[in-house]
Amino acid sequence: MNYVQPIRDIVKVEKMKEYLKGKRERDYIMFLLGISTGLRISDILKLKKEDLLKSHIQIKETKTTKAKRIKIPGYIKKEIIPYAKKLEDGEFVIKSRQGENKAIDRSTAYRILREAAERVNLKEIGTHTLRKTFGYHFYKQTKNIAMLQEIFNHSDQHITLRYIGINQDALDKAMDKYRI
Repeated sequence: MNYVQPIRDIVKVEKMKEYLKGKRERDYIMFLLGISTGLRISDILKLKKEDLLKSHIQIKETKTTKAKRIKIPGYIKKEIIPYAKKLEDGEFVIKSRQGENKAIDRSTAYRILREAAERVNLKEIGTHTLRKTFGYHFYKQTKNIAMLQEIFNHSDQHITLRYIGINQDALDKAMDKYRI
């Protein structure tokens, strides 16, 4: 089984942004939404123009079928709003170039992220990396695991810590100090 990791290094996050923005705005917006909202890729791919023109994204999660309401952070609105305004009403935000009005699929999203990751020399990257990156940096900035657990709809804080790689960081640090 392949494990994907959050992007821990903020410089690498910025390099991913730069690369994706230079390649295709749609791909950049997908990345930005993922690392800024913590939504799963399956939920990002369902978003339509109107979802981005409000203060909150309101969806029914694909995986859990639970209702979710997440605030669109102000710092990304200056990029999200102009992008959304270029779209037609009812158009998918992460639209495929094939078909009338169809979102890209998960495998396309995966290929986009893997290609960008290779360009900035990142390993263990997948579509879940976006959500994990959000969680990792949210936790590092707030230290509020209970709130992150709520955002992610996890049943236990230990699941959340393991999910975002904090436990792995602690294990790695302990192994670096270990001597026999």
